Amino acid sequence: MTSPAVGRLRVDGATLHYEVRGTGPLMLLIPGGTGGAASFDGVADDLAADHTVASYDPRGLSRSPLDDPKAEQRVAQHADDAFRLLELLSPDAPARVAGCSSGAIVALHLLTTHPERIERVVTHEPPVVEVLPDAAEHRAMLARVQDTFRRDGLMPAAAEFAAALRRPGDEPADARAAIEPPPQAKARAERTMADMPYFLGRIVPSFMAYVPDVDRLKTLPDRLVLAGGTDSRGELPYRPAAFLAERFGTELVHFPGGHTGLSTHPAEFGELLRKVLSA
Repeated sequence: MTSPAVGRLRVDGATLHYEVRGTGPLMLLIPGGTGGAASFDGVADDLAADHTVASYDPRGLSRSPLDDPKAEQRVAQHADDAFRLLELLSPDAPARVAGCSSGAIVALHLLTTHPERIERVVTHEPPVVEVLPDAAEHRAMLARVQDTFRRDGLMPAAAEFAAALRRPGDEPADARAAIEPPPQAKARAERTMADMPYFLGRIVPSFMAYVPDVDRLKTLPDRLVLAGGTDSRGELPYRPAAFLAERFGTELVHFPGGHTGLSTHPAEFGELLRKVLSA
């Protein structure tokens, strides 16, 4: 892995840490969860062979501190952060964009508000549960998770949230796999855990309450690629992408692995990402 060029960008209410590799047309990678820019380390070098690849820590996570640590988090503001990076790194040409999980929600909003700045965008399992017919059930689940978080703390709430994301009847993943990161991730495991309270308490409830502009998205089929994991069919984060693809009459592109296929199958994930974004 090569060392990226690191930059800092002042945005409204925060300072973003971003990383850039390679040369060529811009590919902006928007991370989900608590992974930050480092979540793309397994694919960034390969993608940088023919792109300027940029990723960043979203506001409030890791190396992108908020001016006000208690500030409310909104999808629109996170999408504006991504727009500011596009303006900085590719001011004269539209960019290719990919977002995973909560980062895919940001990418959806970015597309609806600034379609002229995006050549193509891949959204991998955006958990926009409000588009689903059973959205009320998921609203109730999120409220229960927040109640558990306030009453019992982080780990019980995280376990309850993880259970709600699984397919009905699925068993929890092996406990060791959940707590033992692979060797290349050990250096950032501590940072990831430190970000979990912010993510579960502030990002999850706000982002999963987000309602995308479905009518607007439907007019942009040539720029929007909805994606899911081959191993996550039926899981909650997979369902909105599948639902929207069916509604729009477009293909749902399947990436290797499940919701975290970026981490578990980086080579195959990156290869397909390049192919889809360059199509």
